[in-house]
Amino acid sequence: MCAAPRPGAPRASPGSAIPRGCRLRAPVYGSGAPTGGGAARRDMRGPGAARSGRGDHPESDVATYAIGDIQGCHDSLLALLERIDYRRGRDRLLLAGDLVNRGPRSVDVLRWARDQGDSVEAVLGNHDLHLLGCAAGVRRARRHDTFQDVLAAPDREELLAWLRARPLVVREGSALLVHAGLLPPWTAAQAEELAREVEAELRGPRGAALLADWSGAPRAWRGDLAPAERRALALSAMVSIRCVDRAGAMEPAFKGPPGDAPPELVPWFDHPGRRSRDVRVVVGHWAALGLHLAADVAAIDTGCVWGGRLSALRLDGGAGGDEVIDVPGLAVPPPA
Repeated sequence: MCAAPRPGAPRASPGSAIPRGCRLRAPVYGSGAPTGGGAARRDMRGPGAARSGRGDHPESDVATYAIGDIQGCHDSLLALLERIDYRRGRDRLLLAGDLVNRGPRSVDVLRWARDQGDSVEAVLGNHDLHLLGCAAGVRRARRHDTFQDVLAAPDREELLAWLRARPLVVREGSALLVHAGLLPPWTAAQAEELAREVEAELRGPRGAALLADWSGAPRAWRGDLAPAERRALALSAMVSIRCVDRAGAMEPAFKGPPGDAPPELVPWFDHPGRRSRDVRVVVGHWAALGLHLAADVAAIDTGCVWGGRLSALRLDGGAGGDEVIDVPGLAVPPPA
């Protein structure tokens, strides 16, 4: 998710967009980003075109959707599932991470996702890792965390085990799903290999140590990194990258919209040395970016928890263009 608004910045009111610093930036990086009004199906082949149900696709058609950051917004999730006519066992949903935190019903989102079986896959996001770290006792809960319902749940251990077993990267046809993005020097195949290495570490006896230390990882990729540094940097990039400098090193301090970035920074996907352009990388995490659709990247965190929208991008829509369906997000955003 994006950063909370700066101190003194105006708060979002019910029905407004997300807070300043987390606003959608469709004119800069968007492609017809959903705004205002009620739930709508937008076919990105025609700006603002509204549809309903499954549009051109018959009721029996199997659909694959990627869904942006849910962050405990269970009601918005259910509304989106109705909007896309999701059916377990027929359709496939890929969740872009950050299933939990800042919204009001994290435990219900996790229970729903767990109960969908093979119809739903999710990649780990930074808030999911924060929950796992708090549960393991290696991270401290923050003042505005809202995943206490998970930690107090009678099925807590089952839910945490399910979450811990989620991947960092999922390949789906020509798309590669990851929560935040990839470092420019990585190929898609290298990212998948690194993801498998980090996932094994997270699920093993040293997983708690990685959960405690990943946010202090090095910023730049080098071939001679020690194994622990390599895994920490890979994890940090996959769940938290936004902008990089001209050398391709992460800049974690900047969390605003791309148009406000210092001149020495570029979005990771625009770095001229990026080696993963042969796939379309589908990400969430950066709500200040908003909906951004390009041939080699699709950013779909549209700020649900900040009073924006919860968006689904159809991944198997063919050559006719992107199709995005969105529903309203949280009516009253959480405190900064």
